[in-house]
Amino acid sequence: MFARLSLAFSLISYLWLQGSFAQNDPPAAEQSDRVAPAPSASPASAQITFESVYVDGPYIALTFDDGPNANLTPKLLNMLAAHHFKATFFVVGQNAADHPDILRRAIHEGHEVGNHSWTHPNLGKMSDDGVRRELQKTDDAIFAAIGKHPTLMRPPYGSITARQKRWIHDDFGYRIILWDVDPLDWKRPGPAVVTSRILKETHPGSIVLAHDIHPPTIEAMASTFDQLERKGFKSVTVSELLTMAKPRPPKATATPRATGTPATSPPVHSSPAPANPGG
Repeated sequence: MFARLSLAFSLISYLWLQGSFAQNDPPAAEQSDRVAPAPSASPASAQITFESVYVDGPYIALTFDDGPNANLTPKLLNMLAAHHFKATFFVVGQNAADHPDILRRAIHEGHEVGNHSWTHPNLGKMSDDGVRRELQKTDDAIFAAIGKHPTLMRPPYGSITARQKRWIHDDFGYRIILWDVDPLDWKRPGPAVVTSRILKETHPGSIVLAHDIHPPTIEAMASTFDQLERKGFKSVTVSELLTMAKPRPPKATATPRATGTPATSPPVHSSPAPANPGG
């Protein structure tokens, strides 16, 4: 009798515990409907480096490095004003400190000023502390001249590591601006060559690199601006260009068409590559 009572008590306890668990657990169908929340967009995934952008319109960004120059930059500003072009000047801090009036004029006329370091070193080969000093001194000089901090930075020679890009963006808030059109004007190939290279390589969304410290470059800009305008291009600041950026459309893939296979395939002859492709 005692054994039967013990068995009955055990059975009742088991059934009670099962009922309690069933109340706490969601049904199987409900469990399968649970969807893990989508991961939030990480700031690290945001684009901070730009060579060009895709835009819906004839917009480009003309950029000039290494100034301001006391004689050449004002001449360039005159030409930009004549064509209603806007530009972005990536200034060397030492020059910015020497010519704050030119920076103020550039801002007053609708242009933009970015950080190009204090002494134009190769940042990619420097310590973090050294890079920070270069950028901070230039940031301070720009702020002293125009009353606001720059939001763009261009590394001299385009030399910068991925890790540097990230901490510079985090510490200064800069977007890193490179380029997709480089006429190599610093080599002084002649004004006509500079103009030809810019016209050949520029397309909507381009960021054009030049330097406002070389007389032949300034000489080249008269013809360059005329012909860019004739082609319908409109130059805006880099920041304005970035706000116009749109997602690049997917490339169209051609649908292969069925063709009959000849009974005997003709021999394939490969032409030798030119000795100096592209000049």
